[in-house]
Amino acid sequence: MRTLLTNGKIYDGTGSDPFTGDVLVDGERIVAVGPSLKEEADKVIDLKGLSISSGFFDAHSHNDWFCIKKEPRKYLEPFIRQGITSFITGNCGLSAVGFEPDTPNVDKVGGGLFGYRGGTTTGVYPTVKSFFEAIDRNNPCNIAVLVGHCTARTSVMGNENREPSPEEKERMLGIMEQGLKDGACGLSLGMMYEPGRYASVAETRDVALLAEKYNLPLTVHARALSAITLDYPMLGKAHNLRALDELVEMSRGTHLKLQYSHAIFVGTSSFKTKDALHRTLDDLREQGVDAWFDIYNELLGVSVITVFLPGWFQSLSAADRRKPLTKIRFAILANMSMMMLGFGWKTIVIAYLGPGMEQYEGKTVAQIAKEWGKSCVDTYMDLCEMSNFNGRVNMGPYSTPEIIEWQSKRDNVLYMTDAWVEDYGVQNPAIYDCFPKFIRDSLLGKGDTMPRTIRKMTGGVADRFSIPERGYLKPGYFADLTVFDEAEMTAATPDQEKAFGIKRVFINGNEVLTDGVLDAEAIKTSGHAMKAAA
Repeated sequence: MRTLLTNGKIYDGTGSDPFTGDVLVDGERIVAVGPSLKEEADKVIDLKGLSISSGFFDAHSHNDWFCIKKEPRKYLEPFIRQGITSFITGNCGLSAVGFEPDTPNVDKVGGGLFGYRGGTTTGVYPTVKSFFEAIDRNNPCNIAVLVGHCTARTSVMGNENREPSPEEKERMLGIMEQGLKDGACGLSLGMMYEPGRYASVAETRDVALLAEKYNLPLTVHARALSAITLDYPMLGKAHNLRALDELVEMSRGTHLKLQYSHAIFVGTSSFKTKDALHRTLDDLREQGVDAWFDIYNELLGVSVITVFLPGWFQSLSAADRRKPLTKIRFAILANMSMMMLGFGWKTIVIAYLGPGMEQYEGKTVAQIAKEWGKSCVDTYMDLCEMSNFNGRVNMGPYSTPEIIEWQSKRDNVLYMTDAWVEDYGVQNPAIYDCFPKFIRDSLLGKGDTMPRTIRKMTGGVADRFSIPERGYLKPGYFADLTVFDEAEMTAATPDQEKAFGIKRVFINGNEVLTDGVLDAEAIKTSGHAMKAAA
């Protein structure tokens, strides 16, 4: 079917100024873009001055784990509603692909955050090839995938804290290289997760050289994202900067496409490291390393409830955890950590504890402590135990509006959500309106210019990850389109659990969202697997 969208304000994804014109779609492809197209069409949509761009790309996602769910719609629908049509997945070393079919360690793949557990997926997909075959035209959105180092390492040697043997290293790198040959859009490291946290610089450099060989990005979740952690000595250089030093050493002398994942500053004491972190990335660029970063438009993040719980405390019996000296020791460490980081019990919001405990969701630890008439430390320990140490919290600050505005204007930044839909509890707000907020900020003069903002969520991502025929409004390209209302976005107050300003979304020529109404039938098969053109 031929569809003509007329009278639109066209952002073509190049960063050029918008122009008024038409877009003609035939089947899955764009066939013409320009002013006043005189073309016949089966359907004509008068946009009446609304803006239109290529569908938004989420540059950092974990939706490889959710597009293979038996019912993927609920996991991807919120992203479609904010104009996102395509994802770069497999980040933080925790890809759903990239392991040996006969590995005994499938249950460990996903690092505890994700995994092939409970029979909720349509299958198990060890290779990029099998994953692409499973999802192509069988899920709502377009999916590209990175091959995760954590996944490959887990396949070969589980979660062992040691250097791989020469044979194990060869197998691990072989898995990742085969993924690149099969169309993966790069590799990813997760230095904060098992077993990535056990990798030496020498090991990560091997991964970096492999990514460089194929001229594809290596995305990295660094070992520390805050000024203070448990991974480095307490005195001296801020820990997130030390973690970045590891990446400098790893990439020295290369022309690696290094993608520093989610450039956040966890806790107020980390904010002062902003300039030094970006100076280091700029220095890398001057030395020939193609260093970029990505950000989301949120001030908080999602974490496990045990984020402030030392491992030694969790390993104790329930009786030992309640001993006065143990509680005093933990209270001192917890309060000291929060003070040094710049957190507080008033900023830790319970997102999920478990069935039957929904009354605590959305409340801070401090609020619950007041209701219970207990100290915050005792309350926190109780909440951890009530959730069997498996609860989830939303916490912040991870950034400020001023930092996000400053970062969003830099030349080497891409936009993303780093969010996924949870089955229960309070959601990460980034699933709802992260991309509309980037546009709103731009329109209000608090972000980059509109043409550059749109590029950073469309053509810029496609170029960075070598995704062909996506990200631009060009003849011959796939018809991923997002139509949005700039006036509505400017007037919106983005504090609600829904997107705003997005009027129409097309994925591969299928109109899947129209004025807030989702076409449930169309999105069953609207998405494609996206192979990189390495």
